[in-house]
Amino acid sequence: MRKLFGTDGIRGTANLDPMTSEMAMQLGRAAAHIFMRRAGRHQIVIGKDTRISGYMLESALTSGICSMGVDVLLVGPMPTPAIAFLTRSLRADAGVVISASHNPYQDNGIKFFSNDGFKLPDEVEARIEELIVSDEISHLRPTADLVGKAYRIDDADGRYIEFTKRSLPRDLDFQGMKLVVDCANGAAYKVAPMVLRELGAKVEIIGNQPDGMNINAGCGAVHPGQLQEAVLRHRADLGIALDGDADRAIFVCEQGTIIDGDHVMAALGLDLHKQGLLARQTVVGTVMSNFGLELSLSKAGIKLVRTPVGDRYLLERMQAEGYNFGGEQSGHFIFLDHNTTGDGLISALQVLSLMKRTTQPLSELAKAMSAVPQILLNVKVKQKADLESIPDIARAMRESEQRLNGCGRVVVRYSGTEPLLRIMVEGEKDSVINDVAEGLARVVRAHIG
Repeated sequence: MRKLFGTDGIRGTANLDPMTSEMAMQLGRAAAHIFMRRAGRHQIVIGKDTRISGYMLESALTSGICSMGVDVLLVGPMPTPAIAFLTRSLRADAGVVISASHNPYQDNGIKFFSNDGFKLPDEVEARIEELIVSDEISHLRPTADLVGKAYRIDDADGRYIEFTKRSLPRDLDFQGMKLVVDCANGAAYKVAPMVLRELGAKVEIIGNQPDGMNINAGCGAVHPGQLQEAVLRHRADLGIALDGDADRAIFVCEQGTIIDGDHVMAALGLDLHKQGLLARQTVVGTVMSNFGLELSLSKAGIKLVRTPVGDRYLLERMQAEGYNFGGEQSGHFIFLDHNTTGDGLISALQVLSLMKRTTQPLSELAKAMSAVPQILLNVKVKQKADLESIPDIARAMRESEQRLNGCGRVVVRYSGTEPLLRIMVEGEKDSVINDVAEGLARVVRAHIG
């Protein structure tokens, strides 16, 4: 049973257990030991977002890794998907990202990539935890010239920029397009504007003045209101909001309307299918994807496969069954033909490419799907108890399903990164699903809220 790792690495309030410098050093030692799989010197890439606590955790991780005789390649603030790419490009043994993604600046997190650029499987994370709590590697203390060194990779930005541009045909650019990009004062604040400007777009930037404490603060994918206003003010063709570590993107059409991930998936999935580029004629979504997505894809002969929420589950299913495109409502999109993890910039380039090739605005492309009524409620919880073990909650969940009478869905799950229970209800009528969701939320609050 993993105690440190959640669905996306380790997260917590910075400088409180488990997100302390002491724990980071131990993680560095354990990870270094696990990833020393070949002869010669070993290297681990470390990147981070713009949180003030990133300095503390970066230094501690570096210390732990170097103490095991492994070198560290420091790239500074860079998107999570950039670390996945750089780990492969630099032939490193592993990559580490210090980020809490969309969480507020007080939090931070640590997640790992193996040398192939994919996130670690559960068994490897469990082995890292085992090494931390045991004394198995405490005696491993290389000395003299066997101690690891730390190097800064000065051209990391340029490497990643060229990598993202290679996801597009060489003859495609965005000349004549006006964009607004919200970088969330996060990891992509430098590279996102550079990529889009190099491709010819006129770009207005917001959320690109990080101070260590303003990441995701009223901006970015979590708070797209600023972006909506800016798109209308600048009469832009598209608004792009990244989150703190830039592995996801939220889009705002030229009318100032947020186009959620399901509509984007419908448009992109149908386009990939039309081009003959959609592997196994299948799109991978999650249990939270609107039923309207399933309907729109099925009309074109495309199957929607659902997984639990979380990009790691999307990726596992895609790898296991040979699919190449999947995503979530939240703006995580995985294009396995281009990167090994969700990549907000590559997602933005694919949306822009579709707009440019079809000469259609996103508002029109989004009509590929009609959503059925859906509501999502977040309930703050004191503990993440087994819901079936609490009779009143278990009964309320069954009654909610019965009330929808086979014409809707109820999905109840805990957040993997926050103390929240997420309640999603989908059905034919707004009044009914609102009532069902609120009733279920009341029961949850009474017992674990």
